[in-house]
Amino acid sequence: MPRVVTAGETMVLIVPPAPGRLRHATSVTLSIGGAESNVAIGLSRLGVRASWVSALGQDELGELVLHRVRAEGVDTSAVRRVPDRPTGLYLREEVAGALRVYYYRSGSAASTLAPGAFDPAVLDGAAFLHLTGITGALSPASAEFLTWAARTARAAGVRVSYDVNYRSRLWEPAAARAASEAVLPYVDVLLVGDEEARALWGRDDETWLDRLADAGPGEVVLKLGARGCAAVVDGERLTSPGFPARQVDPIGAGDAFAAGYLAATLEGQDPADRLRTANAMGAFCVQNLGDYEGLPSRAELTAFLDQTVDLGR
Repeated sequence: MPRVVTAGETMVLIVPPAPGRLRHATSVTLSIGGAESNVAIGLSRLGVRASWVSALGQDELGELVLHRVRAEGVDTSAVRRVPDRPTGLYLREEVAGALRVYYYRSGSAASTLAPGAFDPAVLDGAAFLHLTGITGALSPASAEFLTWAARTARAAGVRVSYDVNYRSRLWEPAAARAASEAVLPYVDVLLVGDEEARALWGRDDETWLDRLADAGPGEVVLKLGARGCAAVVDGERLTSPGFPARQVDPIGAGDAFAAGYLAATLEGQDPADRLRTANAMGAFCVQNLGDYEGLPSRAELTAFLDQTVDLGR
């Protein structure tokens, strides 16, 4: 199966083992989190070859990230180590049922991602380059990196998927919208959540999906959370219902969705089945703790799609 390349920041995640304010935690766990590496790991577990491009500090946190991504079978040979910049860090807590995230990524190694950050040869043999809007929030140069990377992939005959992934704690809506719109002419598959669509563009209706498709992407997918998704694929409008799921942790569901959609595309599934597979990945993800830890294997995904009962014994 062809390879997928992803590019963007992955940070070390610090989270207490139980709900409550971080300040009262007597212990914490260390994990990693990053939209692009989540997608790469999701693809790898489904049997798709995946490569992750990024920059990490020459520090212990960078070693932690690198080791855990490698352990998932993802190629990390194009990851740069930056000696004078730290690896990004973020903390998470759950208070009164609401998740709160605190970022420490200003000036991180990944904020040095800029045009020319990787050798275009990294894309040799790739079917897709996957990018997200989070990268554009890291620095002005990183926002330019998004357009450069997408344009470079297009010139190499590699399809581009782009997840808007708006983070309100990182930048203002106008800046995020401008960065995303600059990439659209080079994008083949656009993924956007309904909440971020309303935050950036003020709408998420069918006409708006058509307008985004007119800007470049042949496939525009609107993620609707538990309700499933809607899409415009080569001018055809589709909807796909979500799967019943008990939500334990919503973080990473959009990345799981992206991995499912890309894997199904590479397998030659038709648009309706691609959407159904993506929904299944998202639903599977939210039923587990962690950004990527609960992502399914190919056998687990197939059983979930078939709604096969597994008694676990």
